[in-house]
Amino acid sequence: MNTLISINRIYYLIGIIVMMLTVMTLRDKGNPKRFTTALFWFLFGAVFLFGDLLVENLGKSMAHRIIGGTVIIISLIAGTGLLSMGSYATSTHEERVTSSKRLGNWLFFPAVLIPVITVACTVLLKGVSVGGLMLLDQKQLTLAALCVACVCALIAGCVLTRGTPLQAVRQSRRLVDSIGWAAILPLMLAMLGGVFVAAKTGTSVQQVVSLFVNPDNRFLVVVIYCVGMALFTMVMGNAFAAFPVMSAGIALPFLILGHHADPAPLVAIGMYSGYCGTLMTPMAANYNIVPAALLELKNKYQVIKVQIPTALTLLTVNVFLMYFLAFR
Repeated sequence: MNTLISINRIYYLIGIIVMMLTVMTLRDKGNPKRFTTALFWFLFGAVFLFGDLLVENLGKSMAHRIIGGTVIIISLIAGTGLLSMGSYATSTHEERVTSSKRLGNWLFFPAVLIPVITVACTVLLKGVSVGGLMLLDQKQLTLAALCVACVCALIAGCVLTRGTPLQAVRQSRRLVDSIGWAAILPLMLAMLGGVFVAAKTGTSVQQVVSLFVNPDNRFLVVVIYCVGMALFTMVMGNAFAAFPVMSAGIALPFLILGHHADPAPLVAIGMYSGYCGTLMTPMAANYNIVPAALLELKNKYQVIKVQIPTALTLLTVNVFLMYFLAFR
């Protein structure tokens, strides 16, 4: 069945917006590294726009090689410091103060719309079609709903601020330039997580643990699982990427099968332990580095420093919660 808002069309929309940012960057003579910055965003947008075309014409194997090479080039541009901020047409401080007084708490309305519309579309439009046309991509229902919500929030923001979609794109360029490579880090880490799963890293983790730890020592295995989730999350930047690796390597063979743990509390607390790692790593850029950039903090790691005591305390508590609650 055909779909009105498919995941591929969402990718095309993202690609078009990124290409608009690329053109704006190329035209910005106030950016000392405008060509390499534009190349960075062009390569990123090209993956969204031309990924399907590469697969159709060159096959999956060659397309994957090309996209992999693109990712390497993007990483090199970011790693060698070839990204830079440019010049941006922004309102004055007085204009922003006047606008904020006029709008008041309505400023938050577009942001609130995003989760509300996402949940509503996910729940209400599941399986809904009109004239044989499915409204949202059912395989990626939440992402399609999120796209609808973001477009609605953009329209609401334009109405409230009396701005235009082009102004929104211009401000998006200012934001992504201030954030830099960290803006796409979660996507890159999600790809890395998929590589680890495909490489059966969980099996390797199980073998390593078997060499150095007595599987009959329940408490020690619990500690390794919780701490391992936190550490692997710190490397991956995402607890969802760490979860299948650590759960397949430690939770399933040693705790569920070996010690007959209840899977529900075990994996819930295990995921929570991974979130403790999220609080302590710059790899979780969307949580820790992006806020520091947006708030213009002098120390970009200040958010992490403040969160470390809380993270370590929660991780310790999780170890004991798992040990006392997860076993029959």
